[in-house]
Amino acid sequence: MAPGPTTVPLTVARVATVARTVAPMVARAGDVTDSAGVPAGWSADADRPALRRCVGVEPAVFADEHWGRRPLLTPAGGLPKGFDDLLTPAGVDELLSRRGLRTPFLRMARNGSVHGSSQFTGGGGVGAEVADQVADDKVARLFADGSTLVLQGLHRLWPPLIEFAGQLGVDLGHPAQINAYVTPPSAQGFAAHYDVHDVFVLQLAGQKRWLVHEPVHLDPLRGQPWDQRADAVAARARETPLIEEILSPGDALYLPRGYLHSAKALGEVSAHLTVGIHVLTRHAIAEALLRLAGNAPDMRTTLPLGIDAADPDQLAPHLAETVEALVRTLRAADPAAVARIVRDRVWSGTRPEPLGPLAQAAAARSVAAGTRVRLRAGLRHRLHPAGDRVLLDVPGDQLSLPASTGPALAALLTGAPRALGELPGLDLADQTVLVRRLLRAGILVPVDGSGTSA
Repeated sequence: MAPGPTTVPLTVARVATVARTVAPMVARAGDVTDSAGVPAGWSADADRPALRRCVGVEPAVFADEHWGRRPLLTPAGGLPKGFDDLLTPAGVDELLSRRGLRTPFLRMARNGSVHGSSQFTGGGGVGAEVADQVADDKVARLFADGSTLVLQGLHRLWPPLIEFAGQLGVDLGHPAQINAYVTPPSAQGFAAHYDVHDVFVLQLAGQKRWLVHEPVHLDPLRGQPWDQRADAVAARARETPLIEEILSPGDALYLPRGYLHSAKALGEVSAHLTVGIHVLTRHAIAEALLRLAGNAPDMRTTLPLGIDAADPDQLAPHLAETVEALVRTLRAADPAAVARIVRDRVWSGTRPEPLGPLAQAAAARSVAAGTRVRLRAGLRHRLHPAGDRVLLDVPGDQLSLPASTGPALAALLTGAPRALGELPGLDLADQTVLVRRLLRAGILVPVDGSGTSA
């Protein structure tokens, strides 16, 4: 599908062709129906607004046919709207010149070689005694000479992307991060490589030719980066690509982890967002099980004095005993305990909606009948009974509350705005105490008359 000398407009029909014939389903050993796609309890009716901005198929189709399996290329015409509301070239200039960025929030590279940070940073000046603040004049010179800008961690820096990444993490159930790549005309920042996380590529400005090749290592884990297989990657990159396409503003490309890719700007500055999805894997479950295995006394037994750990014959009997002990431990594992460990990994990787500490304190002080509040967007939580109490788990904390607050908590946790005085099961005084506590804990946020955060 190599493009001709002029850009051929992308169409929905071409997207379907790419998805079905160029990037076939990758078979996996031990696959089950919902292992990569649709989990039990997954609602096909959920809106998933952030995901819909990235793919031109229904979320259920994406989950079943593409998620973790095969690429999906969607033209601008197959998406709800473009990406100008997320980041523009003017926004890039603001980040580089007025936001006081420091490393590692910026990297610069040219032809596959990453520049040392001293080439584009300097001192912060009077009152900012730091040595690694981004120097806009140095950046401008390197960019003019053909170096690509990589703005990292924008899901923590740029308000529209903070909101977008938070919603996408909720839509997918896996944490998201966002980087921006800005490439000078006809330049290439990085050679062919693969990522250890899934990515959505969202083209912001200019055009970029993308080459995508089949994996050399299927479903790589975080400890299995592409440079461990550099020779195989280089050899695969010389083969005919699965996808060779030009992305224009508003186009989107989904790549599961492991797919090789490289991109080169055409005759103008090109900018795109790379939304990295740090997917949960079965290996994460195995890591959780191993953590729990440390609770078993026979898994903590000291090996004999003077053992030579390099000698397979000396290690063999202890290996056999350990395997037996591990199997016993794994078979007795409590799914709830495993879920807590895996849950904490997801919850710590996704930040909820920002809140204003001063506004929160003021809202908690002024709680009264009619005060409107809602659940903090993107906040992961779990409510469950415990005798005469209910426990509300949130990232890094657990609130223990009287069981009588259960109906009111359930109403608040739906995410819909609620007015104090209308919560079920509690009188006004108890509602006031509950809402004030949840505001102070950053679980609820105040809502103004228009239905948005105050």
